Amino acid sequence: MTPERTAPRRNPLPRPSAAPYADFVPLINKTRTHNVVPGRELVALRVSITAFFALDGFVFSGWVVRIPDIKHQTHASAGALGLALLGVSAGAVLTMMLTGRLCRRYGSHPVTVAWMVVLALSVALPPLTHSAVALGAVLLVFGAAYGGVNVAFNSAAVDLVAAVRRPIMPSFHAAFSLGGMVGAGVGGLAAGFLSPTRHLLGITVIGLLVTAVAGRALLRHDPPPPPADDQEPARAGAGRTPRAGGRWLVVGFGLVALCDAYGEGAMADWGALHLKQDLTASAGTAAAGYALFALAMTAGRLSGTALLGRLGRARTVIAGGSVAAVGMLLGSLAPSVWVALAGFAVTGLGLANIFPVAIERAGALSGASGVAVASTLGYGGMLLGPPAIGFMADWFSLPTALTSVAVLAAVAALVGVATRRGLNG
Repeated sequence: MTPERTAPRRNPLPRPSAAPYADFVPLINKTRTHNVVPGRELVALRVSITAFFALDGFVFSGWVVRIPDIKHQTHASAGALGLALLGVSAGAVLTMMLTGRLCRRYGSHPVTVAWMVVLALSVALPPLTHSAVALGAVLLVFGAAYGGVNVAFNSAAVDLVAAVRRPIMPSFHAAFSLGGMVGAGVGGLAAGFLSPTRHLLGITVIGLLVTAVAGRALLRHDPPPPPADDQEPARAGAGRTPRAGGRWLVVGFGLVALCDAYGEGAMADWGALHLKQDLTASAGTAAAGYALFALAMTAGRLSGTALLGRLGRARTVIAGGSVAAVGMLLGSLAPSVWVALAGFAVTGLGLANIFPVAIERAGALSGASGVAVASTLGYGGMLLGPPAIGFMADWFSLPTALTSVAVLAAVAALVGVATRRGLNG
């Protein structure tokens, strides 16, 4: 044994011995073999990954609050707009499973940076269109980047959660919600004096600048290895085939994520329109509806680590789904703007920690592959839900269509009951 391999490491977490660690690193770190220095590097990793979550929420909400303006610009009906929004769904589904493979081959960190650059560039494209067909085409690119970056940084976050051995996944998604809240707030203010073209071009510039800074920090660090006693699960997560029961659990967690994300997508794409069209709210108040929803989700996720420690994952999912179902019934069927806003806030609190728990458990079972499967189902719900609501709004009414969010939130609670043992595993 050489002196370099027997030298003590400054590491607050238990580690495997040097020899098995050398064999294990290529699996968890994909193609990299560098050692990870604990402490400051883990903090730097957490900060940079958090920045990407926040930027993703900021970019996405900047787009969604301008949907009413772009709908008017393209002269699209609710059904045509829903069909155009299907481009986001199709692009995301095409890249999510591919991104899981890219993360295994190249590492989640460089894949995160690459997809975020594409996302920042593509958000400027929708206001350049003047028909529903053209809008759908550019949203295909936007959706591809959105789906890819979400799989990549969730995979990076799962690696970090396994290393620190604390339920910190909600904090990353809190950053996404905070970014969404800020983006929606800025969008509401910008709607009064900036065209969608200038507003979204500004988001592109901000996105590229943040990616340059956070991406440089992310690329300097390798994904951390898990503690010694997590070595075998991590081997399976790095690409080995999980047990059949584990595969079904991953699908179950993906279904939970789908139910949650369906509600997030509905609130993002149709919440503002519901307030403005059905309850005659002003443009600023309509944009504030999504900002309030995002604020409630942020608050719920910031307290998520403590909540998970107190209730456990299963109870958190069951209670969250139940609360969200009640909140969305209130938000969609309320006769006044202020009651609807209260319902949106309750819905945000209920949905807050369901998605992070589902993705973290899928990643813990089968690594980047599990994250990709659960994310494909989950973000599929976020991206397929809005077009479905558009068609239901044409057939029935928008308030009736939005009650489907409450139905799926209740389904998430029921699936949480059925997968209780796997969630708490």
